[in-house]
Amino acid sequence: MRQITEVTRRDIFALFLYGTDIEDLWSFAHIDYQCYGRLTELDFLKRIYDLKALPSYDSRFDNAEGDIWQHTINNNDYENGWIFEDERFGLLNGEDDVLLKFLCTVFHPAVRVEYGNWKRFLDEINELLRADGYELYPESKISGRDVFGWRKYDPNEISLFIPFSVRHEKEIKSRHLTQSISRSARSQIIALLEKYTSTYRETDETGWQYNISTSECVFRDISQFYQPKSYDTSGKYVETSDMKQFISKTAPFCVFDAIEFYAKYNVDNGFTAQVNALLNLNKIPYKLENGRIESIRDVSIAKQDISAIPEKGLRELLIEAESYYNQGNKQIAVEKLWDAFERLKTYYSPTLNKAQSASKIIDDMSGSNADFRPMYDTEFKTLTNIGNNFRIRHHETTKTDITDNRQYDYFYKRCLALVSVAILYLEGE
Repeated sequence: MRQITEVTRRDIFALFLYGTDIEDLWSFAHIDYQCYGRLTELDFLKRIYDLKALPSYDSRFDNAEGDIWQHTINNNDYENGWIFEDERFGLLNGEDDVLLKFLCTVFHPAVRVEYGNWKRFLDEINELLRADGYELYPESKISGRDVFGWRKYDPNEISLFIPFSVRHEKEIKSRHLTQSISRSARSQIIALLEKYTSTYRETDETGWQYNISTSECVFRDISQFYQPKSYDTSGKYVETSDMKQFISKTAPFCVFDAIEFYAKYNVDNGFTAQVNALLNLNKIPYKLENGRIESIRDVSIAKQDISAIPEKGLRELLIEAESYYNQGNKQIAVEKLWDAFERLKTYYSPTLNKAQSASKIIDDMSGSNADFRPMYDTEFKTLTNIGNNFRIRHHETTKTDITDNRQYDYFYKRCLALVSVAILYLEGE
């Protein structure tokens, strides 16, 4: 897919080539940042590309590694920014994921200059990427530092944030989803939220300026969905505007709502890490990720396994399925996952037809153990029959309806169990 335009690509390259201006009190300061960070260009590129498998532009060398060593280290006669125009790397004319992987490597903790201007450049690059439907985001950590991945960007989805208890309202009411938070854990949450409470200056419609605290902002946000309540001394569930009382005496999932909204006002300042440490300490099986509280009980595929899938369409369907599942939209999650399963079966097309391609995957999964092949073969056929007989895709009106969200949960986890193993055996294209 080539959704990132040449205009955006050249604007990104220009940032690394010419730097950018930032506001510095009453003037502007010019800052620069090299894409290869604290590494040499050669070592940086070796993190992304197999340079020994790429051709050399210098007849004295057999491959790109020797070529690049000669012209960036030995002679150092390549022009600044040569990387961006070099067709071997596909940054200007290649698929979107090639450029996105390159940019994620630029900001990897092992590459970036930690005390340099990398955050400013990351912000500017994200602003450019979002215009074309992508963004870089912290998907994991290493040595306490953010490791960035990429994802599709939907401004409508970002603006319409729905708190945990509302996203999962049906599951909570049916008691399919339950959780308790101890008094001790609630006290720790109160202390943490107080630590991250600040005062902001806001202006109303008349131009009047006033101070407002983070807790007041959070209550205002929650009130767009429901009236915040807590149990009083007589055991009545009554309205409250006191954050300490709210966290101490409200329903557990409403506590999650407060944490999520606090995260909106505390980006990149350690809030997420401390929340997750607190949840882990109290054995609460949830985590805060990208501003949302998500269960860690659920089945998922490791991000590194998804990113390693050579076929982009399959990779994107699995990312979408997991995203919808984590948002609580299990119907669409199952639909996307079944689309991924069907696409998986055609992985080796057109060299092999669909049945032959699926058979090769089963052979690879089974290895030399004959007992595994019939097991995997049966599971492939069973999941295919489920897709044929049940209304997995919402537009199919002749199939058996799925009316219980818990059935979607079963279908999702069963299909994911097979797909998550199968993708580990796929051969690179």
